[in-house]
Amino acid sequence: MTILSFIYDDNIGYRGDLSSMKILLSLIICSQMAGTCLEPYEWPERFNTQYDCMIFGYEESLKKMQEIGRTEVNKYNAYIKFTCTPEQII
Repeated sequence: MTILSFIYDDNIGYRGDLSSMKILLSLIICSQMAGTCLEPYEWPERFNTQYDCMIFGYEESLKKMQEIGRTEVNKYNAYIKFTCTPEQII
C-alpha cells in the first residue's frame, strides 16, 4: 500500500545535480489568536539533504513548543511552521 507517491522532479521542480545545493531551514512562530507570525528565523547551519532538514525542523519545533510551554501555547494558539529551501552553492 502506498500512502504517499509522487515523482520528485515533477512535484519539487528541481532537475540536476544536488551536490551543489545546501538546504536552508527557516522556523516561523505563529499565533492563531493574533493571526500573525514572527519573522522567520534562519537556522545558521545549512543541511546537505532535504530529509536532514525536515527531521531537524520537526525536532526543533517540538523543542521550541516545549520551551514556550503549555500555558502560553494554549493562550495564544501558538504553532510553528518551517520551510526547507534549497540554495545553490557558488
